[in-house]
Amino acid sequence: MMIFDAFVILTCLASLILCTRSVVKGFRLQREFVSFFRHHHKKEVSFTDQMEFVNGWYILIIVSDVLTTVGSTLKMEIQAKSLTSYDVCSILLGTSTMLVWLGVIRYLGFFQKYNVRISWDLHALLILTLRSALPNVIRFCCCAVMIYLGYCFCGWIVLGPYHVKFRSLNMVSECLFSLINGDDMFATFAKMQQKSYLVWLFSRLYLYSFISLFIYMVLSLFIALITDTYETIKHYQQDGFPETELHDFISQCKDLPNSGRYKLEEESPVSIFCCCKRRMMAQPDSDLEEDALKEDLKFYFMNPCEKYRARRQIPWKLGLQILKIVMVTTQLILFGLSNQLVVSFKEENTVAFKHLFLKGYSGVDEDDYSCSVYTQQDVYDSIFFAIKQYCQLKNISLGTLGYEQDEDDVSGLQICKQQYKKDTMLPSNDTLNIDVTIETDCIQLEPQILATKRSGDLKMINSSFFNFEFHRLIQVEISFQLKGIDLQTVHARELPDCYAFQNTITFNNRAHSGKVKIYFDSDADIQECKDWHISGSTVQKNTQYILVFDGFVIVSCFASLILCTRSIILALKLQKRFVNFFLEKYKRHVCHADRLEFINGWYVLVIISDVMTIIGSIMKMEIKAKNLTSYDVCSILLGTSTLFVWVGVIRYLGYFQTYNVLILTMQASLPKVLRFCCCAGMIYLGYTFCGWIVLGPYHEKFEDLNTVAECLFSLVNGDDMFATFAQIQQKSTLVWLFSRLYLYSFISLFIYMILSLFIALITDSYDTIKKYQQNGFPLTDLHEFLKECSSTDYSKEPQASMPFICCCRRRGSDDNLILIN
Repeated sequence: MMIFDAFVILTCLASLILCTRSVVKGFRLQREFVSFFRHHHKKEVSFTDQMEFVNGWYILIIVSDVLTTVGSTLKMEIQAKSLTSYDVCSILLGTSTMLVWLGVIRYLGFFQKYNVRISWDLHALLILTLRSALPNVIRFCCCAVMIYLGYCFCGWIVLGPYHVKFRSLNMVSECLFSLINGDDMFATFAKMQQKSYLVWLFSRLYLYSFISLFIYMVLSLFIALITDTYETIKHYQQDGFPETELHDFISQCKDLPNSGRYKLEEESPVSIFCCCKRRMMAQPDSDLEEDALKEDLKFYFMNPCEKYRARRQIPWKLGLQILKIVMVTTQLILFGLSNQLVVSFKEENTVAFKHLFLKGYSGVDEDDYSCSVYTQQDVYDSIFFAIKQYCQLKNISLGTLGYEQDEDDVSGLQICKQQYKKDTMLPSNDTLNIDVTIETDCIQLEPQILATKRSGDLKMINSSFFNFEFHRLIQVEISFQLKGIDLQTVHARELPDCYAFQNTITFNNRAHSGKVKIYFDSDADIQECKDWHISGSTVQKNTQYILVFDGFVIVSCFASLILCTRSIILALKLQKRFVNFFLEKYKRHVCHADRLEFINGWYVLVIISDVMTIIGSIMKMEIKAKNLTSYDVCSILLGTSTLFVWVGVIRYLGYFQTYNVLILTMQASLPKVLRFCCCAGMIYLGYTFCGWIVLGPYHEKFEDLNTVAECLFSLVNGDDMFATFAQIQQKSTLVWLFSRLYLYSFISLFIYMILSLFIALITDSYDTIKKYQQNGFPLTDLHEFLKECSSTDYSKEPQASMPFICCCRRRGSDDNLILIN
């Protein structure tokens, strides 16, 4: 076996040498071709032609050979018992084998080029499509990743304390990726804890918007991109591929491969790179006011890079937004890591309380309740078990827990029972006499009294209270408060948190079904520690550093807010000038679409993000200083603002032509998508109400309106279909038959018709934008007006001093002419 491994290593080394040699030759030939074109044709070779010399398959083989060589060496060491790195070895060998089999695709592509067999055309078509689509796919993924990252950060911060799938950033990423592919949707909706109604509502908005955006828009665009590439390659195969300078140059050579004339030539020296200068066209002679307006309009619609080239105006907003992305994301990560400590402490204490105070708790909740009992004696035993555990808490608890103290004394344990005022029931002869007025009776038990009494004595002293009439009993509620201190924050160089736990044990007998459900609820409130002193730690200094950093975030957001608000105001002024000019000169109003061109939606998004970040950062500073405990509101503000910040990155990608087609497609399809969703929403609502009314008594996923909406939304995306069919109760044949008709019709209508129409809508927008980019966009009055403006020298007169600070300085006469956006 070791001889075979050695032979594999030698083979890979030989392959590595040969492929490296070919790659080096490719680079040398590329350099020779570039030099020749510069010398003879006086122009640069395009980047696409230069990349033709870089054979990606050879690079794939080189990586595979390196991995195989290192992996085989490790394997030989493992077999010789000199090494035990099984994981590293398996990763190396597994990855190299995968790359080797991927490399086989290259050889399938040879058949189309040499026309050996017509049956291989499809393989070559697939290979060419994958290769041509790869750059567009990478650019598309860059845009999508910005939105994806925003949702990841937002979900981690806001939903982390309330959902097990959002505990860490890695888990959030995995959960969202699963949702995109239709996995576990209903479970993700259902597992959201309803402790905070605000966060619960936010979670619905968050999940619905993410799934709709990525499955119905982003994936539809992705399909349109691949389909367009496929159709383009098919067209090229039929009519011929467009020839680049490289292909045209090669086609001049008529020698066949077997002519024997292919010999190596000496390399020609590489010339020095030449810089291309742009010509400046003369300014047109026209009316001064019209020229000034055209100049301002054209300058306004430039991107920051073009503005810098035009006037050497430093793009302050662009630099500030990039800085803000880094600072806001860093702030959110620091807050998220701190929040994780809070979440883990609350959850671990809740689990500990259940084990301490619930008799026979298995460690896993039965449903939305923790456990259940079925006999009267079990109810009494469970109640007195909780009382006993509360009494001896300090002796049995492993945590830093203590009893809640009010101003006068220790506040104890309160037991309340609710029962019907009057109830006479004889089920044997169907007799019922009931007064549904609810009576509530409570007793207060202090720890000092409980410490001196046994459970039997306690029952005798309060015999009238503990003598339950179970046919009247609605519920028994035990409530008590405990104090705790979270010391793990000290290890994270943060000030410790003091907690007040309001615990409630509820014995629910509302159904009178013979099953009493036991609920345990623990609400933790963070309070300021009244008297604390920490020695031997840099906690206070670290807290001050974080507060200073938060202050910098607030200052940067204020600066961004001012700059973006100023740009919007100046844009509105420019819009007014343009409208008045058209009204005076052409005697007609500017259309609504042209007016909206002046309202930059990205600036509005940045302003909203800045406001939310400022408020959230102030709240975070108060929380850090232990003056505030509104984690939920703070996390929603910071999470949403970070989402908007990352979504805003797409704007800057739009400055590049290759990215812009995807962004323009999303922008163009949005109005159609909203109108389409309104129509589909009517059908969806109809099915939601129908399912709730008809299937609610027979299916747990249709018990309430919200659950029905989540179930149907999951079905549209292919999640949990068989389980939804299988869980319908067959108590009524008519309802069972209706459920089949209902589910089959809903799934068929939405997946096969409505989603297909949705994809067609996105694809149509994509094709339209591509045609516009090839043939020109339809011109509005504004575009026609701007088209008349030729290239203008936007440079300003040299400034006397402070060129970096005063780069945006204007002359007084320019206030009504020049718009600095």
